[in-house]
Amino acid sequence: MTAAVCWKALPAQETVPIDPGLFREMRWRSIGPHRASRTVAAAGHPRRPFTFYAAQVNGGVWKTTDAGRTWNPIFDDQPTGSIGVIAVAPSNPDVIYVGSGEGLHRPDLSTGNGIYKSVDVGKTWTHLGLADAQQIPNLAIDPRNPDRIVVAALGHPYGPNEERGVFRSVDGGRSFAKVLYKDENTGANDVDIDPSNPDTVYATLWEERQGPWENAVWAGTGGGIFKSTDGGTTWTALTKGLPVVVQANLAISPASPRRLYAAVAGTDKPGLLDQTRGTGGIYRSDDGGESWALVSSDPRPTGRIGGGDLPMPIPHPKDPDQLVVASTVSWKSTDGGKSWLPFKGAPGGEDYQNGWINPETPDIMLLAADQGAVVTLNGGQTWSSWYNQPTAQLYHVSADNAFPYRVCSGQQESGSACVSSRGNYGAISVRDWLPVGVDEYGYVAPDPLNPDIVYGGRTVSRFDRRTGQVSQVGPVAGRGGGGGAVGNFRQVRTMPVVFSEVDKRSLFFANNHLWKTVDGGHTWKQISPDLTRTTWEIPKSVGKYASLPGSQPTQRGVIYTVAPSYVDIRRIWAGTDDGLIHVTADGGVTWKDVTPPQVTPWAKVSLIDAGRFSAATAYAAINTLRLDDLRPHIFRTHDGGATWTEIVAGIPAGETVNAVREDPKRKGLLFAATERTIYVSFDDGDAGSRCG
Repeated sequence: MTAAVCWKALPAQETVPIDPGLFREMRWRSIGPHRASRTVAAAGHPRRPFTFYAAQVNGGVWKTTDAGRTWNPIFDDQPTGSIGVIAVAPSNPDVIYVGSGEGLHRPDLSTGNGIYKSVDVGKTWTHLGLADAQQIPNLAIDPRNPDRIVVAALGHPYGPNEERGVFRSVDGGRSFAKVLYKDENTGANDVDIDPSNPDTVYATLWEERQGPWENAVWAGTGGGIFKSTDGGTTWTALTKGLPVVVQANLAISPASPRRLYAAVAGTDKPGLLDQTRGTGGIYRSDDGGESWALVSSDPRPTGRIGGGDLPMPIPHPKDPDQLVVASTVSWKSTDGGKSWLPFKGAPGGEDYQNGWINPETPDIMLLAADQGAVVTLNGGQTWSSWYNQPTAQLYHVSADNAFPYRVCSGQQESGSACVSSRGNYGAISVRDWLPVGVDEYGYVAPDPLNPDIVYGGRTVSRFDRRTGQVSQVGPVAGRGGGGGAVGNFRQVRTMPVVFSEVDKRSLFFANNHLWKTVDGGHTWKQISPDLTRTTWEIPKSVGKYASLPGSQPTQRGVIYTVAPSYVDIRRIWAGTDDGLIHVTADGGVTWKDVTPPQVTPWAKVSLIDAGRFSAATAYAAINTLRLDDLRPHIFRTHDGGATWTEIVAGIPAGETVNAVREDPKRKGLLFAATERTIYVSFDDGDAGSRCG
């Protein structure tokens, strides 16, 4: 973690200024857990066989020099932590390029701000450009010239923009030229340079858009697979033997560069698509892409062929018939993709995303999965651990009342964890954290009266630390994948589960209704109607996909945040992911819509914090990323929601706000968590300061 650096504009009523030196020595400390999360970028270099680079979708760049035994962060001083690709120059292992932005359209994602370069093995970094591309899933470096790179820019995930397509630089990234572009809705998904002839370049274009509501996905057939034989100046579409391509991940066999493998998601007819795909599989070309043949539709390596998390082919550097496919687990073929055997799965990670094979010593390999990066030095017989990477993607963090206190959250891909704030053995180790039975998404709510009991998850589980027992105690039976309906109720990945601080027996859970239990989930009472929008105007960011059936207004929102008052058990605030704020002053008997007029449909009310000192006070963090709006939005009310003031002075554009909290001891001391850092305000949000 970097040191916390704070500065402020002093409020007018304050006579004694707060010395910034009081905060200069503050340091962030990592408490883990040392259990990795989603990693999509992986790279190495044959001259340094035990050095590897891996990057998380929101955890920066990490480096190991001992084949995965230990990992160290090398990107923490940069303004973004979301990474889509790492590439090491084949001709100079000191030169590293990083493309920021997750590079994969999915319901929970982070954007980046362009390309970075290091010429000293990651010690220092220079920002190069392409900041508005937001998502850079791949880049390729000329094997003979580290200054010549080709970049796949996917573009805005939630709206149209021009900085997308394939870009080329011949001066080490000082300037870029757009060399392959379709339109403002179609970005580049992949790019590869022929290792035997750098004038031959392949690229794939992908037309897809995430929607303002969770799991809304639209696509089109404006993409495809393309080839250039003049270094990227002119391009030809490759279509023979392929379906109508929606998305493709491409790989060149280093052993025989005219041999290409592609994981293809396709359809039977061109046009706009409402989440559906028709055909696809693993395709192979033996003539440099001029013609293709479907070599496998085996559902094991092609399990994600529907698009999005598309399988990634990783060819063997010395045998053109060997390749590994990173998919739900990783699969290996030794006959050119015709048949498959399992290669690497759980334990040690699953949902594989990418990999790198040492071109000189193929038994050395790095795999990147949704649970971190793992290394093998013996062709896959043994692997390094993923329990040494503190890169967990955590949703909503809470603390219990134990001593030492534990910090808890759901962790993307890996379930849940409660981590002790300090260890008894000289360090916080694996002894000091424990899964607590909650699924990977959302809230963990320790019982304030008994820290050995922990609730959480999308349908409310109960974990007893003393026995290890997990039981489902929520008001709705069953579970529902990554979203959708459970019973007669709607839910998404992250559903609120929070205790009252006034009556510590009261536990609240929300889907599209608000529920309350006072007996640990044995019985529940529904205390709100459906608080979401019944209809709404389609946001402009949806653009040309507005005519599709899946874009039409229906009541599909959920209650995304619940804030029981800290001073009045009867007052509860609720915010929805479709942009509404309601409040009750009588414990849920009646509700009032108090939405600020500036909050438009599908501006997600990410988190509300009730005032610590007044029942009429509340603070609301509004996340508009899914409306293609990266500006910060925080609102404050001191009159029960009758009027609201936007309080973002000091927080620059580009800082999407996820959370806001009032200090429990000092009135008007606020903290805001954005996608990239932490801000503090000493004056109730009137001026604002940055910290971290």
